[in-house]
Amino acid sequence: MVFLLVKVSRGEMSLGMRIRERADRWWSSLLRTRFEDGAVDVGWDEFVRLFRAKFVPEHIQDKMELESLSLTQGSMTALEYEARVSELSKYAPHIVADERRKAKKFVMGLRPSLRTRLVAFDHRTLEQVLSAACQQEGEMEQYLEEKKVSQKRPATPFQRQERKKAAFQSPQRPVASSSGQVPSQRSPNGKKECPHCGRAHGGMKCWKLAGKCLK
Repeated sequence: MVFLLVKVSRGEMSLGMRIRERADRWWSSLLRTRFEDGAVDVGWDEFVRLFRAKFVPEHIQDKMELESLSLTQGSMTALEYEARVSELSKYAPHIVADERRKAKKFVMGLRPSLRTRLVAFDHRTLEQVLSAACQQEGEMEQYLEEKKVSQKRPATPFQRQERKKAAFQSPQRPVASSSGQVPSQRSPNGKKECPHCGRAHGGMKCWKLAGKCLK
């Protein structure tokens, strides 16, 4: 159960007192005329029905019932959602006639990330499913917080080294041309080094390919 401390102005306190006085007069009159000055027992459900019929207009009750039917968790926490479910269920008692139905209604309105974790379990009471939802919600929040922290953490030396390796590109090796010849490289003296004999000689044709002695 959630308790909220709310500041109330003097005007609101005065209004609340007038409403209470009006309700007291109505109930005293009803006891005399319908319940023989308390001689006839009045159940709580009957009192709530009579009170709403007197002080809550029918169109407001209909609106609350529709909201109860379509209520989902949205951005509320599990505790806030449960408090709203319990409040609105008073206007649609036929929808949540027992604890099992209350629990099922609660689960089906949860966010998908929570609902998928709870829907497979047979929670018999709203209290049970609320406890499970709060536990799962806490674990999910902790996981997201830890993930957020790890993403902000600077990379280790090993990770930086791996990134450098991935970005480094080795020089390309000479590729043979379509004629089967490998492009020659230049020697320190400026002449091209023959890819066949390894010497720097002039001319277009290597003697080694012709079978001549190079000594």
